Amino acid sequence: MRDTVTGATEVAALMAGLVGRRHRVTDYEVGRENIREYARAVLDPHPAHHRDGAAHELGYDGLIAPITFVSILGAFAIEELFVRVLVGYDLSQMMHTDQQLILHRPVQVGDRLDCDVCLESFRQMGGTDIIVIKNLMTDQHEDPVATTRTTLVAPTGGVADPELARAVAAVMMHQAPLPAPAR
Repeated sequence: MRDTVTGATEVAALMAGLVGRRHRVTDYEVGRENIREYARAVLDPHPAHHRDGAAHELGYDGLIAPITFVSILGAFAIEELFVRVLVGYDLSQMMHTDQQLILHRPVQVGDRLDCDVCLESFRQMGGTDIIVIKNLMTDQHEDPVATTRTTLVAPTGGVADPELARAVAAVMMHQAPLPAPAR
């Protein structure tokens, strides 16, 4: 068994090499009922989230989503990053400590969103890994919709066997494991 200091050093070196690594999640289509359901879930009564006419009065072609709607695609993108790139972290042991959101324009019905997710920074402190992830969401025309930064804190030493990481992800997300990447 390796000692804790050596293990932490190995993880830090591996993660430092992954800073700047990107993964793309594509083709999330925004539907009318998605917006309405999300608005109800976050208790946002603004009429432009529920009625086309109210959105038209504001100059939009259809419903617009609440500001935090982009968190749906952001969560998918971060999950993908941890399944495909930053393997081995137990997602149930991670703490979401900070979130920044820059909305470039409202999300609208009919948008097809893509998300480029990137490990922006990594550092270790006090037995924890501090991981900052940046998401850039664009629409079907490649125009920016939102930029987010998420800071997560996890116990040091999260990088493990990729097969174990896929199994953990499947249990945590209640879904079938993703296929192993081609070698």
